[in-house]
Amino acid sequence: MRGELELDSNDTIAAVATAVAPGQGSVAIVRISGPRAEAIGARLFRAPGQQVWDSHRVLYGHVVDPATEEPVDEALLLLMRAPRSFTRETVVELHGHGGLVAVQRVLELVLAAGARRALPGEFSQRAFLHGRLDLTRAEAISELVTARSRRAAQLAMAGLDGGLQRRIGALRERLLDQLAELEARVDFEEDLPPLDGEAVVAALTAVRRELEQLVAEARQGALLREGLRVAIVGRPNVGKSSLLNRLSRRERAIVTDLPGTTRDLLESELVLDGVPLTLLDTAGIRPTDDAVEQLGIARSREALAAADAVVLVFDLTAGWTPADAELRALVPDGVPLLLVGNKADLDPGPAAAQADVAISALTGAGSDALVEQLLQRCGAAEVQGVQVALNDRQRDLAARAAVALTGSLEAAAQQLPWDFWTIDLRGAVRCLGEITGEEVSEAVLDRVFARFCIGK
Repeated sequence: MRGELELDSNDTIAAVATAVAPGQGSVAIVRISGPRAEAIGARLFRAPGQQVWDSHRVLYGHVVDPATEEPVDEALLLLMRAPRSFTRETVVELHGHGGLVAVQRVLELVLAAGARRALPGEFSQRAFLHGRLDLTRAEAISELVTARSRRAAQLAMAGLDGGLQRRIGALRERLLDQLAELEARVDFEEDLPPLDGEAVVAALTAVRRELEQLVAEARQGALLREGLRVAIVGRPNVGKSSLLNRLSRRERAIVTDLPGTTRDLLESELVLDGVPLTLLDTAGIRPTDDAVEQLGIARSREALAAADAVVLVFDLTAGWTPADAELRALVPDGVPLLLVGNKADLDPGPAAAQADVAISALTGAGSDALVEQLLQRCGAAEVQGVQVALNDRQRDLAARAAVALTGSLEAAAQQLPWDFWTIDLRGAVRCLGEITGEEVSEAVLDRVFARFCIGK
């Protein structure tokens, strides 16, 4: 199927392959891939002395404007002739100075010399179409680039090393074995020994069980890749900002004894036990005539409605109040909620019984228990045990394959002829092939690689 997809082999593409920001980045790379890559490099690069122009050698010199021979940047050139490159095409990389002006000028010269600007993910897409990567490895590259935690990067590396492809590929091979046996009986049953239907059912059931496990583990992988948005809510001056500062280990919010200090939504990104979290410190929700504070409270309500989890902080010394109960009622149904009693370093009194966990944002006491409870409420406590994890596209296909196998098993339970068993079984095989890219359409590839950054 991969070979049937279109690829313009006469097209040479180019893009900046490193992050570019004003005044930042010591090195920038312009990557060129395609049949004209080496010619474009030779036209723009001048290497002094007796340096040897050869594949997989680094040359030192300057990128010049061929119209004027004016040096544009001091640079290194790396030539990788096909098929020994990431795309399995001839690739030239120009390593110059970072920032904005120099690298953009180099890219302009490359485009003027005959390359076209690469689309998002087009280098990786060419690597896939040329058989350099399967689709799970290509998607793992994107996930590695965007990883927000070390654990997420480890999962991406597991996919890049082929762990996911091997697991899905093995399941697909097991289904193909059963499909071959069934289809042989459809066409040549009188010439073959009887087929053990119970063994086929057992094999299909085992594959379905493994697929359902992969789908369940995909939730853990999503937590590691995407993280959670956690809203910290509570009445004014109960210690929300102090808790934010304690967890993020830096002063993100102003902390005073005055109620209503936080008047806007503050965000802090951190990683707790491998799970990326965005903590939202909300303005205290209370009746007020202050127009600015009203805007902050409105944003707090919006954050509360959109959060993946809510930490409701109340003052242990003041006890659980009707205002706290009103805030609890604002938490949408189904959203994990953790009741946190703050100021445990003072006399907490009987209100501590109302809290899921008691802490002191001032001293840090109880912070570890808070993190543990929060991750448990969000279903993220077992992320360390996940070895490979499907992304959303892969999870949906695995779930469809499991449903298709259920259809085959229902045909078996009804003792229908063998060809009825094969209908849904073929669908399951197709779904697993689409995960790895063995059966995939051009439209699917466009959707997958459009999510990549340009230059990857």
